[in-house]
This record gives sequence, structure tokens and C-alpha cells, in this order.
Amino acid sequence: METATLRVEDLARAADVSVDTVRFYQKRRLLPPPVRRGRIAWYGDEHADRLARIRDLQQRGFSLAVIRRLLDGELDAADAAVAAAVATAAAGTDDPGDEGVPLTLDDVAAGAGVPAPLLGAVVQAGILVPRTVDGEERFAPSDVDLVRGGLALLEAGFPLSELLSLAGRHDAATHAIAEDAVRLFDEHVRAPLRAEDLGDDERAERLVAAFRTLLPTVTTLVAAHFRRVLLEVAQAHLEQVGEPTELAAARAEPGWGAA
Repeated sequence: METATLRVEDLARAADVSVDTVRFYQKRRLLPPPVRRGRIAWYGDEHADRLARIRDLQQRGFSLAVIRRLLDGELDAADAAVAAAVATAAAGTDDPGDEGVPLTLDDVAAGAGVPAPLLGAVVQAGILVPRTVDGEERFAPSDVDLVRGGLALLEAGFPLSELLSLAGRHDAATHAIAEDAVRLFDEHVRAPLRAEDLGDDERAERLVAAFRTLLPTVTTLVAAHFRRVLLEVAQAHLEQVGEPTELAAARAEPGWGAA
């Protein structure tokens, strides 16, 4: 590598990342190995360009695993396009050009008006999931609204420990269902499209269009079903244990008995 003239400190400074981040990316095989002259490792334009590309992809919501496959050319045009659509949706926006600025934990805490240590417990429980940007944990802007919703439950009287336990069980069950849903998409949407005699661009466009149509549809169906089941259980419980005044007030609500 003729342009390998930078030490790791110089490369990190030029890319505006830490030396630890550079080494972290090397460990994850996101960066090619440096040129070694004696005991010194030298980096060049290839590494600087790769760091810039990694930062761009991270800010668009790609995971490091997907970034590595993209950089190594392991994803074809169709899968790269749907990966971009998934990353955009995961970043909390439907606009590929407006991914939002990744937030630190303190940013989310300030935006939601909650103590950062409380959010730390939520992250540790796996309910609030960060993504890695420049080797550091960052959150989507939409996570602020998620935290505000959780805060409303706490203010209503839910104990934090029980709320976290409930959220953890819901998360585990949701992951299992989501894995089945992704498998169905792969088998019945992605695989047939890949088998058709289509150009790369058309296949990519149709795959992304299918994803963007199905994601909100499935999300709406799941939310509506959960709401109906929750209301059915709440109504049955109130019918059993509710006081007469509670039952009268509940029955006066629009939609009572129509869950």
C-alpha cells in the first residue's frame, strides 16, 4: 500500500474517532490489516475511506454485521437495498434521507425527562436497544417517545421492577414471533423474487416495495390484535372483581364489550 503513511493515532485523528474505535473495527474485520514496517503499523487512504464509509452506514442505521457484509461485497443489489430499508425503519423514520441524529443515553434521558441511571436499567433489561456508532452506543430519536411512554406507566403506579419484568417477557415472546414472521417473508416474498428473471435494479425495487408495504401492515395487525386481547382480558377481570361503581363507569365507556 503505497499511501500507507499514517500511524493509528493519525488515522484516528483524521477520521475523528478514537484509537480504540479503529482497533475495535479491526477486530470486527471492518478494516483491512495495516502495513507493518518493523514494529510499526501504517495506515493509508484505503483505511480512511473505509472509516468514512462505516460512519455513513452506521448513521443510516446499519448494524456492524451488515456493514461488514456490504463492504466485503457479500450482499447483492437486492439484499443491500432491503437492508437499507430495514436500517431506515430501525432508525425511526420512513424517509431514507432523514435518519435522524443518533442520540447518546444522556440525550434520550434529557429529551424524555428521566434520570440516566433509570434508562441504564432499561437498556440492561434489553428493552431499550442501542446501536453502535463509531464504537459507541447510540439511540434512535424515536426512543425518546418510547421512554416517555414507559414513564407514563411509572407515573400511573406501575412498580419499576414488575414493569421491567413484564417488558422483558413481552420482548422475548415478540422476538420469537418476529423471527417466524421474517422467515415467512424470506420464504414467500424474497425467495420467489430472487427466483424470477429480473434485473438487479428491478428485483431490488420490488423487494424494498414489498418490505415497505408489509412492515406497517404487520405492525398495525399486531398492535390491533394486542389491543383487542388486552381489552378482552381487562373486561373479563373487571367483571369478576370490579365494584358496582367501577363496572358502571366502565360500561359507560364507548366500546365496552366490543373489544
